[in-house]
Amino acid sequence: MYDLIIRNGTIYDGLGGAPFVGDIAITGDTIAVVGKVNGPGRQEIDAEGLIVTPGFVDVHTHYDGQATWDDVMAPSSWHGVTTVVMGNCGVGFAPAAPDKHEWLIGLMEGVEDIPGTALAEGMSWDWETFPEYLDSLERLPRTIDIGTHVPHGAVRAYVMGERGAANEEPTDADIAAMSRIVEDGLRAGALGFSSSRTVLHKSIDGELVPGTTATARELIGIGRAMGNVGYGVFEMASDLVPEWKEFDWMTALSKETGLPVTFAMLQSPMKQMHWTEQMAACEEANRTGGHVVAQISLRGTGVVMAW
Repeated sequence: MYDLIIRNGTIYDGLGGAPFVGDIAITGDTIAVVGKVNGPGRQEIDAEGLIVTPGFVDVHTHYDGQATWDDVMAPSSWHGVTTVVMGNCGVGFAPAAPDKHEWLIGLMEGVEDIPGTALAEGMSWDWETFPEYLDSLERLPRTIDIGTHVPHGAVRAYVMGERGAANEEPTDADIAAMSRIVEDGLRAGALGFSSSRTVLHKSIDGELVPGTTATARELIGIGRAMGNVGYGVFEMASDLVPEWKEFDWMTALSKETGLPVTFAMLQSPMKQMHWTEQMAACEEANRTGGHVVAQISLRGTGVVMAW
């Protein structure tokens, strides 16, 4: 007897084929049968007229604060998401010097429009380093799985202080220190590293996210620390300004380390490359041995959220 049988649902199994009506049998935490299930289950759910799918993995979220106090992770968990990845776009809350808490909140509030009052009241700040932040996340039971990147903005501010917040050029010692933090974060369980390179991302006070104008020297230097670990993804949002030659350094970094570099591919007046040019550059990078992946928005954010 199976522990749970979901019957008569329209199953999208995630393999790319046509949906079909069938049953799913579960024993413990394992899917035992997909198709026609004979015999009873200890619990049965009639899913006729409903869609049954694997859980969705949302690779681009900003739950960095909420994840420290909310075990349900609403609203994502209400909509079939079973894994979220946060720490995107170079913003997050670790590492965090004790005198930078309010500044980090203002950065997230400005970039992602998450109310600073909720973040200030909700977070316990029982961490300073990135591994300590992961330990804090681990202490809370979870409805869904979470993963996070090490955010460039927080790392820059932690290492360089006001110079980092003001997007000043780092010294070799600064880059080495940032690289050590990223490497330690990955070894502690981070999924990767993220950066923001778009003028749309500003703090509540109108400051650009630290790292927005970082040169290839800094970005590749930090990326090499990821290569030392041997895994991880380099994620970024960028205006793809032609003189920054983003695809050159993304391709070079992925070739050198063997790791994927992913960017937000949007069609926007802020982007100086049309989406077709972005895709062509991505394909050319991969044709020559790189591993560059586009993250493509599934909705017209300008239509939904603005004019």
